[in-house]
Amino acid sequence: MKSIFRFKQFQVDQSNCAMKINTDGVLLGGMIEPYSAERILDIGTGTGVIAMMLAQKFPGAVVHGVEIDTAASRQAGLNFENSIFNNRLEVISGSFQDMRPDSDYDLIVSNPPFYTNSLHTPDARKTQAKHADSIFFESLIDFVDQNLSSNGRFYCVLPTLTARYVTEVLLPKSKLYYRGATNISSFHGAPSIRTVIQLGKEESSFENGELVIYASKGVYTVEYRELLKPYFLNF
Repeated sequence: MKSIFRFKQFQVDQSNCAMKINTDGVLLGGMIEPYSAERILDIGTGTGVIAMMLAQKFPGAVVHGVEIDTAASRQAGLNFENSIFNNRLEVISGSFQDMRPDSDYDLIVSNPPFYTNSLHTPDARKTQAKHADSIFFESLIDFVDQNLSSNGRFYCVLPTLTARYVTEVLLPKSKLYYRGATNISSFHGAPSIRTVIQLGKEESSFENGELVIYASKGVYTVEYRELLKPYFLNF
């Protein structure tokens, strides 16, 4: 079935999700460095792919995925149930803004809607999945500020200009600190199209990096392949 995307340790049925598995999501999941995180939250989990990548990467952690789209949250729940990590995965149907976690998260991640203030698509579910106004990002940063543990980390993949807005405009209004970023470009020498930012509660040194997806048309770079080798069947 074309709706089934198979990974090395799990599979994802994305038939009922407006937004399918994409490069942004898997790169975000692949880039997060393992550490002693026990509670993880994936905001806008969609198919649940990032949550399951993190369940694989953090074998002792409980992973929650929150999703506002009812059909997508139902599908993510089924994907969780059918995975070998099902005892550590839970889907929360609704908006992250309405969540009242009983304890902080050690890791919060998000591949959020990002066409800020742009022309919305006529498909209502895709519009909800792909578009956000600036108030959305204000709410996101505020939620992370309130619900991230003292040594926790927040990772988010965004268009490069949006990432700059978040780090330069919204971050100074919060109690979070910048921990670095990775700029992603399609080819060597091309401008970055996405940026993965990392924020945290503790001030720390940081080092910005770069990732190139393609060595040439249709050929992935060694770095891209190594990043996703634990997950992709063909790497």
